Amino acid sequence: MAVNWSERGYHAQRWAARGALAAAVLAVAAPLAYGGVRGLVLLACGVAGLALSAAAVWWTLTRRGPVRWVSALIAVCVPAGLLALFAVTLFWGLLMSLVFWGLAVWSGRFALRGTGSGQAVRERRLPPPRKPVLIMNPRSGGGKVGRFRLREKAERLGARVVLLEPGKQHDVTELARAAVADGADLLGAAGGDGTQALVAAVAAEHDIPFLVISAGTRNHFALDLGLDRGDPAACLDALTDGVELRVDLGFAGDQPFVNNASFGAYAAIVQSPAYRDDKIGTSLEMLPDLLTGQQGPRLVARAGDTTLTAPQAVLVSNNPYRTGDPFGLGRRERLDSAVLGVLGVKLEGAISAAALLLNPEPSGLTVLTAPEVVIEADREEIEAGVDGEAMVLPAPVRCRIAPGALRVRVPRKRPGVTSAPPRLDWRRLRKLAATVGRTAAPSRLHRPHAAPHDVGAGPGDRNESAGSSSAHQ
Repeated sequence: MAVNWSERGYHAQRWAARGALAAAVLAVAAPLAYGGVRGLVLLACGVAGLALSAAAVWWTLTRRGPVRWVSALIAVCVPAGLLALFAVTLFWGLLMSLVFWGLAVWSGRFALRGTGSGQAVRERRLPPPRKPVLIMNPRSGGGKVGRFRLREKAERLGARVVLLEPGKQHDVTELARAAVADGADLLGAAGGDGTQALVAAVAAEHDIPFLVISAGTRNHFALDLGLDRGDPAACLDALTDGVELRVDLGFAGDQPFVNNASFGAYAAIVQSPAYRDDKIGTSLEMLPDLLTGQQGPRLVARAGDTTLTAPQAVLVSNNPYRTGDPFGLGRRERLDSAVLGVLGVKLEGAISAAALLLNPEPSGLTVLTAPEVVIEADREEIEAGVDGEAMVLPAPVRCRIAPGALRVRVPRKRPGVTSAPPRLDWRRLRKLAATVGRTAAPSRLHRPHAAPHDVGAGPGDRNESAGSSSAHQ
């Protein structure tokens, strides 16, 4: 069914895009106009200070002894001094800049409403499960299972709860498979993303729904599903008033992941037995050798036609993270685009570190999407962090995505569905502002009629989103 757009809507979006671009220009020009020549000098000082700060951060991470502490002092004091100098010299100009920037963000998001960014995953309304089984880790998230009385609420709603005993080793995958063998028609997990991934893989294997309960510490998967991370008990509403989403599932070798798999410096650090008790101290001790290549495997990442040699870190994610929008960093626009996100970092010194901060497209940062990524190393095993869990995987590690493999059951009413703003895409804003007449409307896919109980985007959205994600990397 084609989406109907009025001429008035086209005009409003086009002028909002033009207003956003104009406000962004004024946000940059205001402090310069206010300060005159002095403003230009301060701007040059600011750029130089940012470069020095980035180099100082690199020296802090790669050196030891007095050089490290002097570099750390520079990394902290230079930005603080620049902020104080700008505030004293260009206070009103900076204030006007913030006002114009706020207007640019508001107008830009208004212009991009309905243009295809941030489209919802297709929802299906299905009957409640008859025999749901939920696996709960009482230690996750500082004891959220007990604090929010998740077991009691789940059992009142008809679910069987498998509670992991504290201090005892459990094979979560086998527990989930045993529940399916016993007739479970829904699997759920209350715990961290690592636990979620293991149970999700079993649910996908048997093509039964999976229920996410945000009882972990960070709950990134729950966040991108639009769930309430502050109230994990609200996730249980899906048992009686839920809808089903089809989302992708990632694999690093045989290990499933709902968020990401990391290789390189971070993955090596989390393997250390001392990391859990002293995260900062362990990181500072190991980073100099890891970042300079004196320790750890020499990695090669291959994704499509791109080969990244000797990166310090590679992050492979189940669908790409936002990178161009500072308001959406750490979020995934979709979970059903059928591609992995790839973020590779390769810095060769302080100059590369400064370029990473100042250059819009730094050579030390690789951002792309691919259906498969192969991580090779100069040794038989590779250290990895899979959804935050430290692992050692046989090399090479083939990371792949299973499109639409996971049926996720979520509450019909959840906060993230309405609160997630569209991505602030300046390239799309420029195109929208430059169009004339009805061509201002973004291209739309004509979708087939949905089933009577289907809500949200049609199946064609997957290809549209995948192409859009690749174009903006």
